[in-house]
Amino acid sequence: MPARRKAAAIAAAGVAPLALTALTVLPAQPAAAHGSMTDPVSRVSACFQEGPESPESAACKAAVAASGTQAFYDWNGVNIADAAGKSRQIIPDGKLCSAGNDKYKGLDLPRADWPSSKLSAGNHTFRYKGTAPHRGSFALYVTKASYDPTKPLKWSDLGEKPFVEVKDPKMENGDYVFDGKVPARSGRHLIYSIWQRSDSPEAFYTCSDVVFGKDTGGSGSAPAPAASAPSDEEIAAGAEKSSVEHHGHGDSDAKTGAKATEAAPAADAEKASGEAGVADAPGNEPEVNGGAEKPATATGDNLAETGGDSTTSYIAMGGAAALAVGAAAMFATTRRRAAGRHGR
Repeated sequence: MPARRKAAAIAAAGVAPLALTALTVLPAQPAAAHGSMTDPVSRVSACFQEGPESPESAACKAAVAASGTQAFYDWNGVNIADAAGKSRQIIPDGKLCSAGNDKYKGLDLPRADWPSSKLSAGNHTFRYKGTAPHRGSFALYVTKASYDPTKPLKWSDLGEKPFVEVKDPKMENGDYVFDGKVPARSGRHLIYSIWQRSDSPEAFYTCSDVVFGKDTGGSGSAPAPAASAPSDEEIAAGAEKSSVEHHGHGDSDAKTGAKATEAAPAADAEKASGEAGVADAPGNEPEVNGGAEKPATATGDNLAETGGDSTTSYIAMGGAAALAVGAAAMFATTRRRAAGRHGR
């Protein structure tokens, strides 16, 4: 066999199996974790900061007992892969803080002693740790005056409209930073956040316990503990036990960082802070699992692909198939040319 024909045959034989292997085994890459509210401090962030192995507060001890330690090492991954703006329809009452994900069920425990952050009415700067940044919008809700922290959190405990809505806020030192006007409240309440990505149907959720004025929570006369956000050092120390990416940019490379960005044009602040949460809803009995359109998708099950969409794996598979066909065509062309030379 001439050297040129032999080389072409070897190339085709080597490339085609590789392409077919990629076609058959190429998996869709799962999304990395993306962050959590740190001002005011979310429940999952506060319990991670206390230490999943030996939490200090009674509420975090109970949450770890219900969910296990891994949920809190994965503090930045409370999400639904295919929320697509339908959070109210797919997250059941009583499971808002876990986003219907059984892994984080400890976050749904109705208690009046969750570690909390001080908050007051008026302008406030919110911070959301973005360990894997994405384009998208944040919506923040505050509980109504009738809120009872000892009962499961329901959608009817929140206002119909968010008091803060912001799209693509700026990022500073790994935090999304945006301002909002907090409605007046008294005592213990909760801030619920939804971060809906615009580059995928995926959304992330947090519950932050807050106190306006005097704390009405805790047991007896003792106030509930203050919540603390995890430091960068604590996040780095816990990352080795986490099952999700840290300090990344939404891909599989943990070295890609979260860079500072400018804020997108903000919506009308006064319009976004519409006081829909002032009126009390009749009754406040818990309706666990009520009103959900369908079960929420658990983290880790067919997650939205980070930095892409559901077509990404099919594009890759199509490329692999094209590579295999091209290799076969090259081999056939080489054979025809060789046959022509022998015929002459």
